[in-house]
Amino acid sequence: MKKEVLVFIFDGYADWESSYICSELNGNGEETDYVVKTLGLDKESKISMGGFRVLPDYSISDYPKNFELLLLIGGYAWPENKNDGVKPVVQYAIEHHIPVGAICNATNFMAENGYLDKIKHSGNTLEYMKSQAVNYKGDCNFVEKQAVCDSGIITANGTGSLEFAREIMLYLKFKPVEKINEWYKFNKLGFYKYIKL
Repeated sequence: MKKEVLVFIFDGYADWESSYICSELNGNGEETDYVVKTLGLDKESKISMGGFRVLPDYSISDYPKNFELLLLIGGYAWPENKNDGVKPVVQYAIEHHIPVGAICNATNFMAENGYLDKIKHSGNTLEYMKSQAVNYKGDCNFVEKQAVCDSGIITANGTGSLEFAREIMLYLKFKPVEKINEWYKFNKLGFYKYIKL
């Protein structure tokens, strides 16, 4: 039985922010222990920023309780409070020590709901996070890095999808560390620079 990774999707979600990690966990042409499934507030089709129409595998009322990772992807629906209905799923994950990854505007949702107050985290600048999350109290724990992992919560800014993927793979021990770092360098540096190392 494969371990399910739940990716929360909604109209206007930033599809590229989950592409690196989902393609790796889902196999990228190889067999893995994971399978990526999509989660929506309901089961109506969602259209990403890139125009991909996706029918969610699950809704927040019927998702499996034995998933291995929850991914919250950025998009403009977060600051408009259109995704607040996913909070019970996030709370369930936190309470059951299931890792949660949040990138871009999804980090502001995590901040607003108190999940980042006591752990190291990143996001789209501290100033922006404070402006989007009025109940946020974790500014002393904000780290100016592309991605940060602490206590099973992985956060990243909107330009850190590659680092986001690396931190998640390291946390899950998806591959040996040297293989993950090799993968990261190849994708970060590009084909021609990487092969010259």
